[in-house]
Amino acid sequence: MIPFTKAHGARNDFLLTWAHEAPPEALLEAAARALCDRRAGVGADGWLLVRPPSQGSPASIRLFNSDGSEAEISGNGTRCAAAFLCDAGLAGPEVEIATGAGVKRLRLLERQGMRFEFDMDMGGVEILELHTVMEAGGRTLDCTLAWPGNPQCAVFVDAIPEGWERLGAELERHPRFPNRTNVSFVRVADRENLEVRFYERGAGATESSGTGSTAAFAAARARGLAGERAIVHTPAGPLRLRVEQGSYFLTGPAEIVAGGEFYFSGDAANQR
Repeated sequence: MIPFTKAHGARNDFLLTWAHEAPPEALLEAAARALCDRRAGVGADGWLLVRPPSQGSPASIRLFNSDGSEAEISGNGTRCAAAFLCDAGLAGPEVEIATGAGVKRLRLLERQGMRFEFDMDMGGVEILELHTVMEAGGRTLDCTLAWPGNPQCAVFVDAIPEGWERLGAELERHPRFPNRTNVSFVRVADRENLEVRFYERGAGATESSGTGSTAAFAAARARGLAGERAIVHTPAGPLRLRVEQGSYFLTGPAEIVAGGEFYFSGDAANQR
C-alpha cells in the first residue's frame, strides 16, 4: 500500500507521499505510472516524494511525471509540497524545499482550511536562445528557449493555435531536444497580461504550469514585451509573476483535496 495525499496548484494536480513510505527505488518509475493513471490509478500530473526537514537541512522533494520519468522541478508541485508540510506541522510561514533545481523558498500568504496561497522565489531564468525558428505540424514557429530550472520552449503566437496540444506533443519530442522539453504557447495581450497554454514533458497538456508560466514571463521580458510584473492567464486561472533583482517570484494557490492508500502490485507490466 502506498499512502498518498492529493493536492493541486491551479489545477495542476499531484500525489504526495512521504519518501520513507514509498516503494524501493527500482519500483518508483512503475509506481508513478500506476498512481498517476487517470483510469486505473488515483490520477495526477505527477507524484512527489517528500522528505521532512531534518537536523538543519530543509525539506526535499523528488518529482516523477505521470509517465514515470523524473523531473527537476515543478513550480505548482513545490507549492503543493509546501502545503503538505504546513498541514503536517513541519513548516511555518517561511518554507524551504530542496528540489532538483536547487533550494526554493516560499512564503505562506494565506490559509483557509486546506487551501493555501504561497509566494515562491523561483530564482533566475536563463534565456538560452531568444529567437529560434522551429518547424512543427507544418508550421514555422517563433520560439524562445529558457531554463527556469527545467527545459522550456516558449512559442510566441498571435492567437493560441487550434490543435496546440498536437503541436506541443511534437515539439516535446523534437530532435532538437534529446531529453525532451516543456512547451508553452504564449499570446501577449499587453505588457502585464499573457495568455498561455502548456504541454508538459512527461505529463502532456496541463491546465497550468508554474515553471512554464515563469519561463513565458521571462521570455516575454527578454523580448521587450513585458515589464517587471505580469499576470499569466491559464485555463485554471491567473498566476501572478514579478521579478526582483534578477529573481522571479510566482504567487499562486495550492489546495489539499484528498488522501488515501493505493494498492500497488509492483508488477510494472500490469501497471501501464
